[in-house]
Amino acid sequence: MSRIRLTEIFQSLQGESASVGWRTVFVRLTGCPLRCVYCDTSYAFRGGDWWGIEAILDEVAIYDAHHVTVTGGEPLAQPECITLLTALCDAGYQVSLETSGAVDVGEVDPRVIKVMDLKTPGSGESGRNLYANIECLQAKDQVKFVINDKSDYQWCCEQVRRWKLPTRCEVLFSPVADVMPPAQLADWILRDRLDVRFQVQLHKVLWGNEPGR
Repeated sequence: MSRIRLTEIFQSLQGESASVGWRTVFVRLTGCPLRCVYCDTSYAFRGGDWWGIEAILDEVAIYDAHHVTVTGGEPLAQPECITLLTALCDAGYQVSLETSGAVDVGEVDPRVIKVMDLKTPGSGESGRNLYANIECLQAKDQVKFVINDKSDYQWCCEQVRRWKLPTRCEVLFSPVADVMPPAQLADWILRDRLDVRFQVQLHKVLWGNEPGR
C-alpha cells in the first residue's frame, strides 16, 4: 500500500501563485534535499507521520474545498507524491504542486498545475536547478522566482529571456520576505517593462510567519 511521510494537512487562503486568495487545503509532505537560506518551512525537513493515500483523501475531504495544494519541503522527493497527485485529481480537486524545480517533474499528472520555483543565486541553491523541467511546463503552469536583491533580479531577468518563459507559462516574481523591499522589486519590474506577475505572500500579510498558515 502506498504511504507518504506527511508533516501536516491544513486549510488556509492560498498566499501565492495564480490561485492566490482561494480557500485551499494544503498537504505538506516531509523532507527536502535543498537548504535555501530564506526557507520558511524548515520544520518540514524531518519528522512527520506515515499516511496512506486513502487516509489523506479522507482528511482533505473534511474541509470541503475545491483547491488542493501539495507542498513541502520538496514533495517530489517522495516518489509516491506522483500517486497522491493523481488520486487528488481523480477525486475532482483542482490540484497544484509547489516544487523547487530541482526534481524531475516529467511524471506529474498533466492535470496538475505545477508551480515551479527556480532557485536564484541568493537562495544558495541555484546549482540544483533542473532546467530540463522547463520543457515540461504547460500554459497553466507557473515559474516562480523568489528574489533576494538586485543581483538576483538581474539573474531572473536573464532566465526569463533565455528560456522565453512568458511564451511557455505565467512568470511570478516575489521578494524575499523582510529582505527585499516589495516596492523596490515592483519599481524594477515597471521600469524594465517585464511581462511577469508581481506577488507578495498574502498569508504573511495576514498572519505573519505563523507555521501552517
